[in-house]
Amino acid sequence: MASAASAPPTPAKPGSLPRIVAASLIGTTIEWYDFFLYGSAAALVFNKLFFPDSDPLVGTLLSFLTYAVGFAARPLGALVFGHYGDRLGRKKLLVLSLLMMGGATFAIGLLPTHASVGAAAPVLLTTLRLIQGFALGGEWGGAVLLVSEHGDARRRGFWASWPQTGAPAGQLLATGVLSLLTAVLSDDAFGSWGWRIPFLLSGVLVIVGLWIRLSVDESPVFQQALAQAEARKAARAADPEAQAEKLPLVSVLRHHWRDVLVAMGARMAENISYYVITAFILVYATTSAGVSKQTALNAVLIASAVHFAVIPAWGALSDRIGRRPVYLLGAAGVGLWMFPFFSLIDTGGFGNLVLAVTVGLVLHGAMYAPQAAFFSEMFATRMRYSGASIGAQFASVAAGAPAPLIATALLEDYGSSTPIALYVIASAVLTLFAVGVAKETRHRDLAAVDASADAESTAARA
Repeated sequence: MASAASAPPTPAKPGSLPRIVAASLIGTTIEWYDFFLYGSAAALVFNKLFFPDSDPLVGTLLSFLTYAVGFAARPLGALVFGHYGDRLGRKKLLVLSLLMMGGATFAIGLLPTHASVGAAAPVLLTTLRLIQGFALGGEWGGAVLLVSEHGDARRRGFWASWPQTGAPAGQLLATGVLSLLTAVLSDDAFGSWGWRIPFLLSGVLVIVGLWIRLSVDESPVFQQALAQAEARKAARAADPEAQAEKLPLVSVLRHHWRDVLVAMGARMAENISYYVITAFILVYATTSAGVSKQTALNAVLIASAVHFAVIPAWGALSDRIGRRPVYLLGAAGVGLWMFPFFSLIDTGGFGNLVLAVTVGLVLHGAMYAPQAAFFSEMFATRMRYSGASIGAQFASVAAGAPAPLIATALLEDYGSSTPIALYVIASAVLTLFAVGVAKETRHRDLAAVDASADAESTAARA
């Protein structure tokens, strides 16, 4: 039994990897569409629909506060989905996360506003946002692992970067739908009923995503690890003095706590810069630079298309020169770009606005592209879902969750972009340190990570 369990994982069938990548990408795109749609709506209409008694900027702050609540639920989703994903498999949990996210988003499209039900409206909105965050907390880890564990080490950075393009694809889809609606509808029509259309559209997208996601196979690396776990379970049954296998979370904190801290630090600049560039920009450009809502949306739309295109290129580069060099380039670049970023927006010109957001997202992609492979290669298979999800999602509470809120508050207090730029630069310094002290993981054999973890566990028991 031991020898069968330790056999190398069965390689993916010829032609199956692109199908697996497509399933992860489409599902991730739909989930990020749902998540980003809320962020855009929070910046554009939710302040008036759900917090009408506040002045415009305070209403925006309250709207972004409900936006941040979704991030608060992501660590809990990471813990729950990570635990069961490491025990039951990646595929089952990915189907569940897609259903939860799509259902919550569809329900937001049916919500009554403050004018209809009063204080109950923002309460219902916040509850559905919590469900969105919980689902997304489990989605990211499973999607990138399904691809990482099917592919080989030589091109893992490239293939694993494709689920990462789900973020700009979702942003592109959400911003595109909103941009189209604001272009064809009057402000009154959009504020009255037009904003509901993108949320209701999520129901159709989820059906498509489920059909594709249900067609893929479970990760062969996970299947091998599951067989090894069953062999150890049988061995423990024959030896009453053997120790029970620890929960994935316990194993992560015992064997991979340094990797969790590295992942959290690596996420700071990536997460904060992204939400400043894509969500807060809708507030800053319209209130401080005098840019119209439609113009700001169009700029993000164009930049998101470029972002989508460059992520696989950055992932492929990480296969050639390493995860760390590409990641460090992105962190340093985002920090250096912040002052030019706001200066270009302040001109009020559409071309400068597009340039500011596009360069920012291209530099962000240098962090985001290798992240999937980088985090996957840090953890052993039976704790990989938990480890990657915990490292990524716990950081989001301190990074992406408050980023638009902090940026809006700084703008209100100082009336200047300088404190906001310094805020992003500080996060870039933290990420440079975290990635700088990390080990390079390029070409690491995922099965070898398991062997290393088993050896450490054996040594600890000796």
